[in-house]
Amino acid sequence: MAKAAAWSLLLAAGLVEIGMAYAIKWSDGWSRPFPSMLALLAALASIGLLALALRGLPLGIAYAIWTGIGAVGVSLVGMLFFAEPFSLARPSCIVLIVAGSAGLKALAS
Repeated sequence: MAKAAAWSLLLAAGLVEIGMAYAIKWSDGWSRPFPSMLALLAALASIGLLALALRGLPLGIAYAIWTGIGAVGVSLVGMLFFAEPFSLARPSCIVLIVAGSAGLKALAS
């Protein structure tokens, strides 16, 4: 598999993971059927895309970046659209996650 395709699949997997996290939240402890099903489908899709990306990427680097995309995405969406608490420390930590992910990607090349 081409590296560019693998990285694209990994990005898609991370973005779907963000949707999964919010679907889990909206499921209200799995008590609401539609968000619960959406969360399960998103989990399967995210893991499936990750598995495909692993055909062209090392596991350690891909997994770290996949979880980083999810963590950064959920934090940003929460602060921007769901009035989650904002402090200067949160964006600073997000920058550290992004820098670490960029470093891992550079080492994978």
